[in-house]
Amino acid sequence: MSRFDPAFFVLEDGTRYTGHAYGARGRSLGEAVFTTGMTGYQETITDPSYAGQIVIMTAPHIGNTGVNDEDPESRRIWVEGFVVRDPSRVVSNYRATGSLDDQLVTEGVVGISGIDTRAVTLRLRDAGVMRSGIFSGADAELSAEEQLAIVRAGAEMTGQNLSGQVSVTERRVVEADGEKIGTVAVLDLGVKESTLRYLAARGLEVVVLPQSVTAAELLELKPNALFFSNGPGDPAASDQHVELLRAGLRAGLPFFGICFGNQLLGRALGLDTYKLPFGHRGINQPVVDKTTGKVEITSHNHGFAVQAPLDGPFDSPAGFGRVEVSHVNLNDDVVEGLNALDIPAFSVQYHPEAAAGPHDANYLFDRFRDLIVVAKAFTTPESEAK
Repeated sequence: MSRFDPAFFVLEDGTRYTGHAYGARGRSLGEAVFTTGMTGYQETITDPSYAGQIVIMTAPHIGNTGVNDEDPESRRIWVEGFVVRDPSRVVSNYRATGSLDDQLVTEGVVGISGIDTRAVTLRLRDAGVMRSGIFSGADAELSAEEQLAIVRAGAEMTGQNLSGQVSVTERRVVEADGEKIGTVAVLDLGVKESTLRYLAARGLEVVVLPQSVTAAELLELKPNALFFSNGPGDPAASDQHVELLRAGLRAGLPFFGICFGNQLLGRALGLDTYKLPFGHRGINQPVVDKTTGKVEITSHNHGFAVQAPLDGPFDSPAGFGRVEVSHVNLNDDVVEGLNALDIPAFSVQYHPEAAAGPHDANYLFDRFRDLIVVAKAFTTPESEAK
């Protein structure tokens, strides 16, 4: 194989880019999305939320720090394909254990390099995300018409439930760091390792559950709180998880959700979700906390959002009391957080656990811990006796 082997990146509207094969050779199909992060490419490609997607890096130079065994956010690379402009030919970092190119080959991830990723980004900003494909090796010899037909025959993200592909299949426990203050049940919809570490660092024993867990199985564990993780797919296709969350809320469990978990809280409260034109992805999204007025620079990876009124508290259509939008994206006024006023539940659309940064929103894990401590104080034998 040569780094000059031909490759093609094809969008479903017929736009076509010619470049060089990068990573594994062959064919990859997925929804084309771009991410604006200049760092953290290893965390990006191992984020399960990117399952089903071909990721375009807007930063031009990728791979110079190689890969290592400490930074992956999950057990494998999840992106369907990887598009970069200028891959580094030299790895220069004392933590590196290998090159990004070799890792893509090892895990069978088809990529392409040598194309103008900013031009691709502008195309997606104008037309919206769309189905796409990377073709290299023998697949590069297919005609342009054949490649386009293959792309257009691919699955659209809308309507897909992908949590079963990324979730654990068996229960897993992460012990609390230091003194244990309680147990949190984490529904793994594509959870990242940094999330589990941040929860454990707050004195929480973390019980990671497969996405197929039932409400009866969840409540039988008697956790002190419930957490729904990030993950890929369309929240409108996750009815079982909505009903699971409603069961937890009715049981009085304090709840915190991020990203996909935010969308599912919205649905559990009776709100609708919708698909964004090109989504929010990257580590530089400005979000305002409406409670404090503080603007946070945050990490995002989502293509769907919750539809909710921004101008004050409103009644939950599903009967869970009053709700307010807690956070709003300053770029486009998209809902970035929900806060239930009559039950102990809140969520954010972005990633406060962002391992590659920024860490402006890390305080949300403290807020969750405090919510659990308060809830436990009202459910102890002493409080019940009073």
